[in-house]
Amino acid sequence: MKARLGPLGLATVLLLGVLAVVTACAPLLAPQDPNQPDLFNALAGSSGTHPLGGDALGRDVLSRLMFGARTTLLGPLFTIVLSTVAGTVLAVTAAWAGGRVDAVISRLLDVLFAIPGIVFALVTVAVLGPGMTGVVAGLAVAYTPYVARVVRSAALRERNLPYIAAAWVQGRSAVAICSRHLLPNLRPIIVAQSVSALGFAIIDVAAISFLGLGVQPPTADWGLMVKNGLDSAVRGQPMEAVSAGVLIALVVVAVNLLGDRLGRQEGDLK
Repeated sequence: MKARLGPLGLATVLLLGVLAVVTACAPLLAPQDPNQPDLFNALAGSSGTHPLGGDALGRDVLSRLMFGARTTLLGPLFTIVLSTVAGTVLAVTAAWAGGRVDAVISRLLDVLFAIPGIVFALVTVAVLGPGMTGVVAGLAVAYTPYVARVVRSAALRERNLPYIAAAWVQGRSAVAICSRHLLPNLRPIIVAQSVSALGFAIIDVAAISFLGLGVQPPTADWGLMVKNGLDSAVRGQPMEAVSAGVLIALVVVAVNLLGDRLGRQEGDLK
C-alpha cells in the first residue's frame, strides 16, 4: 500500500529531498570556499558575491550553510541508523525469547531511559574528545531504548499471530522466521519511529555543536554557526545565526511532520 502522506507530507518530502540534493552537491553549488577567510568581507551585508553576507572572518555564509548541512544532518542520521539497528535487535530478541531474556533487556532499557541523551553524549565526548564520533556514539546509545520500546511492543503482538506459529510448525529456525516474516511486518513502525527520533537527534547534535563539543572549527556546522553568529549579531550582522537557526527549525519541523504522517499511516493499517 502506497503511503498516503497528504499534501503537507509530500511537501516535507520535497523539502527534505531538495536539502539532500543541496547537501550532496555542495561543492558544485556553493558560490565560495566555505573555509576561506576574507577580512575585507568580515561582517559584510548581502551582495551579489555573498548573497547572505560574510561572518566575522569574512567567510561566505551561504557556502557555509550548504557545507554545514553535511555535518548537521549526517551526524543525526548515523545516530538514528545505529540506534535503530541496536534497538530493533534488542526488541526482537526480547519479544521472541521472552522470560528472563525479556526481563533483562527491559531493565536495561529502563536504565538507559533514565539518563538524558545529552549526558550520554557529553560523557562519550569526555572520553573520546570533542568531535562528531563521540557525539554520535553517545546519542546512539541514548536513542536505542526509544526505538526498542516501540518495536518490542509491536513484535510481541506479531509474535502471537498465526503466521508465526505456521512458520514455526514448518520447522523454520527462529532467525529465519524473524528475518523473513517478523521484521518485514515491523518495518513500517520501525521507519516511523526512526524518522520521528531523527528530529530530536538533529536538535541534540546542533546543541552539542553549539557548546563547542561537536564539530570543531573551521568545519562548517549549523549549530556552530548559531554560536559564532551570536557575536556577529551583537556587531550588527545577525544573518549567520538567524539563517542557521531557521534552517535547523525548518528541518526539525519537516522531519517531525513526516514522522507524524508515517505514524498515522501505520495506525490506519492496523
